[in-house]
Amino acid sequence: MIDAKTLPTEALLQITTSLNISMHSLVAVIALLDEGGTVPFIARYRKEVTGNLDEVQIRAIEEKLAYLRDLLSRRTTVLASILEQGKLTDELKARIEATFDRSELEDLYLPYRPKRRTKATIARDKGLEPLADYLWNQQPVELSLHDLAATFVSPEKEVATVADALEGARHIIAERISEDADLRKLTRHLMFEEGIIQSRRALDSVDEQEKFKMYYEYSEPVKTIPSHRMLAIRRGEEESVLYFLIELDPLRVTAQLRSRILRTEGDWTPQLELAIDDCWKRLLNPSVQGEIRLELKKRSDADAIQVFRDNLQNLLLAAPAGPISVLGIDPGLRTGCKVAVVDETGKFLAHDVLYLSSSKSAATGAAERLVAMLAKYNVRAIAIGNGTASRETDSFVRDTLRDNHLDNIFSVTVSESGASIYSASDIARQEFPDLDLTVRGAISIARRLQDPLSELVKVDPKSIGVGQYQHDVDQRQLQQSLETAIESCVNRVGVDLNTSSWTLLRYVAGVTERVALNIVAYRDEHGRFRSRKQLNKVPGIGAKTFEQAAGFLRIRNGEDPLDGTAVHPESYRVVEQIARSLGTPIGELVANPALLTKVDARQIDAGTFTVKDILEELRKPGRDPREQFIAPSFNEQVREFADVQPEMILEGVVTNVTKFGAFVDIGVHQDGLVHISELSNRYIKDPSEAVKAGQIVKVKVLSADVKTKRIALSMKALMGGTRVTMPTAAVAKAGAVSPQKNRNFPPPRQAARTIPPPEVSLSEKLAMLSTKWKVS
Repeated sequence: MIDAKTLPTEALLQITTSLNISMHSLVAVIALLDEGGTVPFIARYRKEVTGNLDEVQIRAIEEKLAYLRDLLSRRTTVLASILEQGKLTDELKARIEATFDRSELEDLYLPYRPKRRTKATIARDKGLEPLADYLWNQQPVELSLHDLAATFVSPEKEVATVADALEGARHIIAERISEDADLRKLTRHLMFEEGIIQSRRALDSVDEQEKFKMYYEYSEPVKTIPSHRMLAIRRGEEESVLYFLIELDPLRVTAQLRSRILRTEGDWTPQLELAIDDCWKRLLNPSVQGEIRLELKKRSDADAIQVFRDNLQNLLLAAPAGPISVLGIDPGLRTGCKVAVVDETGKFLAHDVLYLSSSKSAATGAAERLVAMLAKYNVRAIAIGNGTASRETDSFVRDTLRDNHLDNIFSVTVSESGASIYSASDIARQEFPDLDLTVRGAISIARRLQDPLSELVKVDPKSIGVGQYQHDVDQRQLQQSLETAIESCVNRVGVDLNTSSWTLLRYVAGVTERVALNIVAYRDEHGRFRSRKQLNKVPGIGAKTFEQAAGFLRIRNGEDPLDGTAVHPESYRVVEQIARSLGTPIGELVANPALLTKVDARQIDAGTFTVKDILEELRKPGRDPREQFIAPSFNEQVREFADVQPEMILEGVVTNVTKFGAFVDIGVHQDGLVHISELSNRYIKDPSEAVKAGQIVKVKVLSADVKTKRIALSMKALMGGTRVTMPTAAVAKAGAVSPQKNRNFPPPRQAARTIPPPEVSLSEKLAMLSTKWKVS
């Protein structure tokens, strides 16, 4: 591996400029990464070294460093290959060593890369390269071009006429043009800046639901086409419904090429012009178009992956209802509702099946059994999956709680997206080998209410359903990005060493899957951990792993009160110094943060950032950074798609945020779309500026199309100011390909049975009363 000391200074300068960080910070981060440091650890516990760079900046450095090292490795291979051919000049070597762009490097290597047999190589085999050199050099000789070309006529070499000789020479010229790095760069720039994406419907294509209708005759500039539309067109091409090309005025390109190739007038000029036209049509256009298509794919993938990553992070950081006993329900009509109870720690206690719709007596019996389970296991909350029959189940549960005066129990609908994937997974089989798939799903639903983060890490993030064309993007890159998102969230929240599963522990900084399993095995054999120091006895945990992981692992009520905080063991001495300066035991300091008001941070022997973080942690030791838990309140009169009517004002949960808008669950099994133009009464460039996954929002229904199953919503209409009605075409354009049902958890909240109504204006109250009258 190329270390920080041997990396080219020019490359490091490029990184510092693009990321707006100092050279000192960059070199420090590279050194820490090379020493095996993880991004969460470096961001949290090495601020003095990095100059307080945050996790986003450090991950950006990590990505650029990987790109740079890959480029340098490729550069070495390219130089060796050209040198072996005996064609490496000082000028070429200097150009190769000066570039830090992968495309430019490949352009420089292109003339020397081993290639298949082409028209140009055939012409060279026929001895026509000197004629091509004459045309290329544009220097007159004694013979006319016709007479010079006649000297290359040779029936033995299959050059029958002067025209054949000139054609072969043009083939050589065309290849030279297409392999010239500067000319390729020029063409690529023109196509990116001035090219137009043209998508058309393929002949004999089948698009029964007309998912791609807006792209049957569609044009948009390469430079500005957003990722979701590019991915939609590519999906249409994959499904053989569409095909697309990148169109660029050929006269514009060939004029640019002529201005750089033609230096003097002569009998060679018409031949060079023909070669330029041939090069564009046969070589440059297909080649550069392929490169731009690939670049658009990468750009779209990157945008889509970032959207997925942001949504996943918001979802994972939704606050838990907390350590309370929960009854989870996986709703069903014909097969009944699968019910499972878990205790405060998530331990499975019991399961049952409740049939609600077969008969009135069955519903009565189901209510009695539900009440019995609630009493027997001291249940505090009921979590209902948001799949089929969720609204009917929710109504049944609320009626049962009301009829039996169980005011101390609250119920809430949570997302069951990915629960079926989990229930059939190896992880679920390991946890509950003797339980049916449906019972495992109900357990997962219950645990998601207790702590979404702990439960969701067991599910393949791609099946959670908060992405944008996630099945169309680079799957390796997507998986890597989602893994880092989970790692970031887990370490931001912290992990209880004595209660967490190995599936959660494996995302702690420095902890591998094997080490996570070893931690659980040690805990099962020796009982709960009493101190962080015990981690050193776990097989596979050495000094480096302990350094990286210890600060993110919590021990509640352990031997050392600091083990329950985010203070790293390497900084315990700093806390001891603070406690001595106050004449107070550490335990008292942790229990009574008010004592910290007497601390003079300037007198503490540690770095400024370290002292600041320690004091901030001690003010709220072991705090959970997630927000307050609040439940959405769906309109009881709106349960099916047919119940949704224009002008209604509803409450819902943002399930997915894309580049073109946000999808909102309003409780009818079909998410509505708030187009970006309807998210805010101020200009926003990206929907994430206005909403995030899991957020509870109020929306106004603009339209509900039963045929296409599309609901258009607006948040802007409830904010005052002018509202621009979104036309049907805009809805179609935004939707592009109808999304699957996107589900999400309610946002973080404290356990509470009732939620106070939001503050609304008089006009909004009148609108809601009007809506209620219309529905009833």
